[in-house]
Amino acid sequence: MSPRNNRPRGGENPEDRPGIGLDRFGLERTEEYQGEDWKVRHVAGASAAGKRYRCPGCDQEIPSGTPHLVAWPEYGGVDDRRHWHKSCWNAKDRRTTKVQRSRNAPKY
Repeated sequence: MSPRNNRPRGGENPEDRPGIGLDRFGLERTEEYQGEDWKVRHVAGASAAGKRYRCPGCDQEIPSGTPHLVAWPEYGGVDDRRHWHKSCWNAKDRRTTKVQRSRNAPKY
């Protein structure tokens, strides 16, 4: 007798789920943050090679090659995109509004 298979057959199409869609860059979803809709996209570590970003959630640097998220307001432009650590994006509603920096911390 073969073991029972609990996995669904045929897989699930992400376009069938509300708020999640495929675009030419990967999986993209819509989330609400600060009263407006934000587009959120996962960035794999390999595609982030050679670039470093500063996370607005923790004000720490996201090293090159680290998987993270890119989020921007739904009707925002390229300049409105922000790169977040995944855990910082998930905790964004639990953080205070003002991030405290030390005196010697860079301002970017």
